[in-house]
Amino acid sequence: MKKIPIGIEDFKMLISDDYFYIDKTKFIEEIMNDGALVKLFTRPRRFGKTLNMSMLKYFFDIREDEDNKKLFNNLYIKNSPIFIEQGKYPVIFISMKEIKGTTWEEIQKSARETLSNLYENYSYLRDSLNERNRRKFDKIWFEEIDGGYEDSLNFLSKILEEYYNEKVIVLIDEYDAPFTMAYEYSFYDRAVVFFKSLYGSVLKTNSNLKMGVLTGAIRVAQAGIFSDLNNIETHTILDEAYDEYFGLLENEVENVLMEYKAEDKLEDVKSWYDGYKFGNMEVYNPWSILKYVKYKKLDAYWINTSGNVLIKNLLLLSDGTVFEELDDLVKGQEKTIYINENIALGNSLDPNNLWELMLFSGYLTVKEKINNEAYLVKIPNKEIQSFFKGLFAEIVFKGKNNISSMKGALESRDINTIVRILEDVVLNAMSFYDTNKKFENPYQTLLAGFFYALNDYYEMKPNPETGYGRADIVLIPRNRKWPGYVFELKRAKTKDIQKEAEKALEQIEEKKYDTLLINEGIKDIIKIGLVFDGKKAVAYY
Repeated sequence: MKKIPIGIEDFKMLISDDYFYIDKTKFIEEIMNDGALVKLFTRPRRFGKTLNMSMLKYFFDIREDEDNKKLFNNLYIKNSPIFIEQGKYPVIFISMKEIKGTTWEEIQKSARETLSNLYENYSYLRDSLNERNRRKFDKIWFEEIDGGYEDSLNFLSKILEEYYNEKVIVLIDEYDAPFTMAYEYSFYDRAVVFFKSLYGSVLKTNSNLKMGVLTGAIRVAQAGIFSDLNNIETHTILDEAYDEYFGLLENEVENVLMEYKAEDKLEDVKSWYDGYKFGNMEVYNPWSILKYVKYKKLDAYWINTSGNVLIKNLLLLSDGTVFEELDDLVKGQEKTIYINENIALGNSLDPNNLWELMLFSGYLTVKEKINNEAYLVKIPNKEIQSFFKGLFAEIVFKGKNNISSMKGALESRDINTIVRILEDVVLNAMSFYDTNKKFENPYQTLLAGFFYALNDYYEMKPNPETGYGRADIVLIPRNRKWPGYVFELKRAKTKDIQKEAEKALEQIEEKKYDTLLINEGIKDIIKIGLVFDGKKAVAYY
């Protein structure tokens, strides 16, 4: 029985150390027969992007070509006409997920280190360079601040072609990782300028380029990152092309289960980990399948964190009723969404992108294509369904401690603790930018999301019609012995916050916002007027 390759992303290690491998080498053949000079593949995390990129590296790389050739014995590509391309080209392979930082200066430093480490792999080229090019090489190799890093990949491709007299294959893994980090920490515009130059210089009008391949989670549209690349072909989860090469197909899952003596569990495995649709193919999450055959337990093993910052911000920009739609999805319903396949970051982040981002991040899947823009989507399987509600507590509220405390406070009618927890939620989950807007909507959306995570105990109703208007939030207890709650939320407009809270409570009384709870048979009703001054909350009840 072969070793289970959990977390193994290096193709050479996987083959040489006798790990179990599902043959995806036909991907190489299709890549070479594809006429597009530059290709971008977007898939959720842990669906095999990095392993496939590593496979391309070892197949094409002109260095150690004879040793690498042995890696492909007994695999599909060995008998393909394309195999004559093995070991023929110099290859640049770089992973952008190594570039990390919470400030632009940290990202710059991390980028210099990453590119320096890349150049270390090609230090043997220095002796072949003239003095001018050697100085240029050394600036990047020694991480000098004025190294001209925007042109570093292009320059490396140039000297590689001169050395080998063969055009260069450029592989950029997780190209979008620095953008989401830059967006999270508010230096997106500066990052775009740098990475647009870095990618553009090597992938556009580069006579040294044989082929470019990029992977990522989303296609970033903001600031025209790819606007200068008229030679790029993008393949998302919606495309039929290459739909079988990321993730596991059902026959491949059957092979895995047979290898590890669990073939009788196929139906259970299918209900938990199947359900994704890439192009025309039904796909399983490989990470979860490998975890299952190791532990022989049906559980939620996969949580995608790469898009969570964007999801959090989109939730805060959305109307509070978005949580009702999320709850419908949890209950097995479907939703029609509209997609343009480009996520615009920066100041152009649009709440309409929430569903699209959740689809491309792996939390939703396509059930049916309605037309070129509209798709019917659903939660793919029991694994995602099992953590779907708690996911938003983790994303927006960075943990579940407050949720547990809030359950107890609601049940025991501890208003002071309720207000303290809500204040803490705002303090930790909302930026000053979110609290510095004209209306109270960000507060309502945030708190609606928080109460949504308590859905097993309370049914949260945002903006329900009740009495003579719409209340901001109504909580209907699942256990009728518990109290029901009505919240009216306001943003402070004067220095007398206490008086404003009193007026919020008066609004609940005057407009009879408790009607919905009364009609549900709830007799114990607590009404709370809640006013926020930035991140400080004052309640009257």
